[in-house]
Amino acid sequence: MMDSRNEAAEVATSDRELVMTRIFDAPRSLLFKAWTEPERMSEWFGPKGFVSTVLRCDLRPGGSYRLHMLGPDGDHWLQGVYREIVEPERLVSTFAWADADGRATRPETVLTVTLDDLGGKTRLTLRQTLFESVGARDEHNYGWNSSLERLAEYLATQR
Repeated sequence: MMDSRNEAAEVATSDRELVMTRIFDAPRSLLFKAWTEPERMSEWFGPKGFVSTVLRCDLRPGGSYRLHMLGPDGDHWLQGVYREIVEPERLVSTFAWADADGRATRPETVLTVTLDDLGGKTRLTLRQTLFESVGARDEHNYGWNSSLERLAEYLATQR
C-alpha cells in the first residue's frame, strides 16, 4: 500500500519538472557540439529575439558555464556547473538565473540533456528539475520550446 504522503510528494515533484522530447534531422555528434561549443551555442541558445553570449564554458565535470542573454526586456544571465558529460549522448548540469555579478537570483535546477541516435536523426530529451513553482516550470517550457526551434533552424544551416 502506498503512503498518501509519498503519493502527494510525487505529484508535487512532477508538477515542478519539465520534460521535453524533440527529434532533430541531424546527427547526434552535431547536436552534442551545438550544446557544448560556445560559438555554436551562441547561434541558437535562448528564446527567439534574444542574443546569447557564452561567457564561460569549462566543459568537464565540476567545470562551470555562464551565459549572457540580451532580450527585448533586457539582460539575463544564467550559470551552472557541469555534473556529467558523456560525449555524444548526455549532459547534466545545474542551471541558475543570476545577476550581472554572478549571484543566483532564483533557486538552482538540474538540467539533463540526453541525445539518442536514430540513424542520422537524433532524439533530444531535455529534463529540468526541480522548479520552485509550476509557474517557473511553465516559463522555462516557453523558453526551451523557443530555443529548440532556434536549434533546429541552426542545425539546418550546418549541412
